[in-house]
Amino acid sequence: MPPVDPRAATLFGIVNAVALVGWLLLAATLFVPRLRAAGWRATGIWLPLAFGVAYVASLAIAARTGAGGGFGSIAEVRTLFAHDFALTGGWLHYLAFDLFVGTWIARHGVAEGVPALPILPCLALTFLFGPAGLLAFFVLRAVAGRRAPAPA
Repeated sequence: MPPVDPRAATLFGIVNAVALVGWLLLAATLFVPRLRAAGWRATGIWLPLAFGVAYVASLAIAARTGAGGGFGSIAEVRTLFAHDFALTGGWLHYLAFDLFVGTWIARHGVAEGVPALPILPCLALTFLFGPAGLLAFFVLRAVAGRRAPAPA
């Protein structure tokens, strides 16, 4: 396996640290109401947008430096993600959308009167396993007598 590009590794480390801070802020919004407006703006808008900028930059670097592959088959995706900046871009995709979904969970949970403590494991699952956390939140809402939101 080729050595890791240190620039991609640095970006990866920075965005992971920023994401962790975002998730901690998001969890705090469940217990500290005065943090909610600013916290939800940060975790539901500003951080996902910043990750989006880093995502586009990572993919641009990957394209400029000759990343092969594509999205037409699992073999093409494997080839694409063998490039460190394409892989970092893929990771940024997860970071942006998982944090956005986590904020959605927190906002809807609070708005619907779901207690903070049961929401916390849903956020942890979203942080670690994305869609599993969203699924857990919908189950929590069903158990708590809530229903899935109507399509927008």
